[in-house]
Amino acid sequence: MAENEQPASDEVRVLDPRSLRGLAHPLRMRLLGTLREYGPATASQLADRLGESSGATSYHLRQLATYGFVEDDPERGKGRERWWKATHRGTRMSSDKFLAHPDPAVRGAVNTVLHEVATQHTEQMSTWLGTLHGWSEEWRAAWDISDFGMRLTPELAREMRDKVHELIESYREKEVDRDTEGSAPYRVHLHAFPRDED
Repeated sequence: MAENEQPASDEVRVLDPRSLRGLAHPLRMRLLGTLREYGPATASQLADRLGESSGATSYHLRQLATYGFVEDDPERGKGRERWWKATHRGTRMSSDKFLAHPDPAVRGAVNTVLHEVATQHTEQMSTWLGTLHGWSEEWRAAWDISDFGMRLTPELAREMRDKVHELIESYREKEVDRDTEGSAPYRVHLHAFPRDED
């Protein structure tokens, strides 16, 4: 989830207080992330993938639809089988604006979203570390787990963050098709934050 204030495209949903509250549930965030990464699916397929009941996934998919995050995929499904797809490629929010919001429900929702994003990042990195021996040598040479410490002002930190986002977004133009030999979904997590002197 990106937090910079760049203009959003049709492919990126900018959260407002209402949609933030609608998204702020761990299972909803996992459902939306799964649909974005793996494509359309039924509530039962999502339940199997996420280890949840189909009743829970079905309920939360309907909630996500209420807030415009997912919609029916009419090109799939037969009879009563209902397929869902994400309506946007990504989500963007201004956490500083929401953390200072006068409504405590909005402040609580942004905390839920941020903590769930951090939890998912940790799980994804742990999964990679647990399976990296099974990947090709080329992929094992193309990953990274680094940290860099430096002293910056808030202005310089925002400038650096925005430039990193710009660089990452420039690779969307180079994205390859799903059936490109040797390709795989590639995740980039950016964690950047100030620390106390002590």
